[in-house]
Amino acid sequence: MFTGIVETTGIVEAIQQNESNIDFTLNCLFTQQLKIDQSLAHNGCCLTVVEINDTNYKVTAIKETLEKTNLGKWNIGTEVNLERCLKFDGRLDGHLVQGHVDKTGIVKNIKDVDGSFLITIAYQETDEYTTVSQGSITVNGISLTVAESGANDFSVAIIPYTWDFTNMKNLKIGDTVNLEFDIIGKYVNKLLKKNAVH
Repeated sequence: MFTGIVETTGIVEAIQQNESNIDFTLNCLFTQQLKIDQSLAHNGCCLTVVEINDTNYKVTAIKETLEKTNLGKWNIGTEVNLERCLKFDGRLDGHLVQGHVDKTGIVKNIKDVDGSFLITIAYQETDEYTTVSQGSITVNGISLTVAESGANDFSVAIIPYTWDFTNMKNLKIGDTVNLEFDIIGKYVNKLLKKNAVH
């Protein structure tokens, strides 16, 4: 379980095909604090640390994860948002995030709004995955508030700190981003759908 509050970013140092899976080696500031078998969110995707070597660590992404997320588009040098799992001994910033990417979206527009940035993301809306204005959404592992919710797209406002501190500053129109929709919204949608059948 995560909160969508990015702790730091990591850099992809190596990419190795492992049958249908891919092993990614990354470098980050807190590598020495990691443990084997620890869960770590990478652009919002929960992966398990399988190896640690000095300042680098390795994770494995299975075929299903590669198909459902933007991990398959990573290259050596790609900057990745990182968050360690939630500790239940402090304040809960952000919102509850599972680290299970629901689908990807495409950056449709990036607008500078007096120093902040309004990013519009297109995705295929379904009964299961939808957004609401002022609701929560996780984009590349970042807990954000939906500013505007449209048919098959939504916008989020990024403050300068988040823009500079995360990999949002690297986004370009046409880029693929990982999306995790609010867990409460997903349950509500499922219940409403079930009640409509009865």
